Parts: sequence; C-alpha cells; structure tokens
Amino acid sequence: MPLRLLSGLMSVAACAALAGPALAQPDAPPVAAAVSQERAPERVPTKLARLASLLGHDGDVRIVAFGSSSTEGAGASSPAMAYPALLERDLEERLQIGASSRRSITVINRGKGGDTSEEMAARLERDVLAERPDLVVWQTGSNDPLRGVPVERFVELTRAGIQAIRATGADVVLMDQQWCRKLSGVEGAERYGEALHALAAELNVPVIRRRALMQSWVTHGLMTPAQMIGPDGLHMTDAGYRQLAKAAAAQILVGAGLIQPSLARN
Repeated sequence: MPLRLLSGLMSVAACAALAGPALAQPDAPPVAAAVSQERAPERVPTKLARLASLLGHDGDVRIVAFGSSSTEGAGASSPAMAYPALLERDLEERLQIGASSRRSITVINRGKGGDTSEEMAARLERDVLAERPDLVVWQTGSNDPLRGVPVERFVELTRAGIQAIRATGADVVLMDQQWCRKLSGVEGAERYGEALHALAAELNVPVIRRRALMQSWVTHGLMTPAQMIGPDGLHMTDAGYRQLAKAAAAQILVGAGLIQPSLARN
C-alpha cells in the first residue's frame, strides 16, 4: 500500500486487538507519529488477505455487513446511524477516500431483525454471496439463545457459512454478542459467545469482540450503559453504534495488515 495512504490512517479508534482483550477507546495518535524511530516496527499480521490486496491498489471494495437487528440498525435514529453506514464513512476517512478518489468503499447492510443462525443460513446465498463481497462482517449469536437454537446447531451453521463465504474468495470477520441486560438474563447465553470464539480460533477468523468492547467502554468511563443501550435493554443507541463502527473499522484495518495491533488499542 502506498505510504501516502498509510499516513492517512489518522486517529485510529482504540479497540481490542483481534486476538486480545478489549480496552478503552480514546483515539490513538497518528500512525506515523506512533511508530518509534528507536526500534523496528512490530510485524503486522494479515488475516484478511483479499482486503489487503485490494487496498494496496486503486479500485472498489465491497463489504457486506451480515447479521440481525444489531446490523440492521434497531435502536438507531435513522439508517444512516446504523453501524454499517458509519463503518463505511469511517473507513473512507481513514483511507482518505474522497469524491476524486479512484477507489471506493461500499458497505452493504444485510441485517435482518430477529434472525437466528437458521434464518441467516437460509438467506446467505441471496443476501450475501450474490453481492460478490470482498469482505463479510458477520454479526451473530445473539438471537440463538433468545430463541432456543441449540448451540451445536449454531456452530454447525456458522462453520458452514464461513466456509461458503471463503469459497468465493471473500474474507470474513465475525462479531460476537452485545453486552446487555436482556442477554445477561438468558441462562446459557454466554455459551454461544464462547462457541463463536472457539470456532474463530479454529478457522483463523478475526473477531470484533463487541461484548468485551462494550464492557470496556463503561469501565473506562467512555459511556454509561444507558448511553450505549436503549430502553429495550437489547439494542444499541446512536452513540453505541458510532463507537462500534470505530472499533470495527480499526480491527478490519488490523486484519488487513495496515495498522499494527498495538495502535488499535490504548
């Protein structure tokens, strides 16, 4: 990737590293300023090979945000405040993509409220693969415990979905459950998050650790639970989605090898 683009990756939102714990998220310093001149920079892992290749050249990048109501934008004041729309704008800003640019980032929202892994599997071909994405950000695991889908079935369908996405040549990133009182009150709900992380580790899939990130935002005083989750106790507010989009953008760029993991967390 040209150095002029790397220098444009400014104010990286702090978030958990792709395989590490979530930490507070004040904006990180500019990438160029944060790399010490006294030592060689750390090796940057590349888990999203297709995205890394595309971002190294001019052209278009298509991202599908796949999931349930958290992706659709339930609780947001408008579709423009759902996390996929905010993610597109954040990536454009970080990569300095403007009207005169020869490249573009498009994030397509394919969230559908109430979907479990069963419903998402049924529409994967039509709503995701047919869009010919370069990257799929798949938010899953929240509705399955609420609606009694066995965790084994959840794992089976998630594994098959990851394999189907990768078979097209696209990259995939998973997003785990939100941290909220409604899910916390469901016995065994945490098993779905644990299963998602185990599967991601097995298949070497990056995970946006939303649950841990949300806990960190509260712990470090970035926002209160009431500012982050709406009155229904489940869906995020505009402020919550805005912070989630920042975290997702940073982790996607880490996965593409464009940001060192240490620069994507405080």
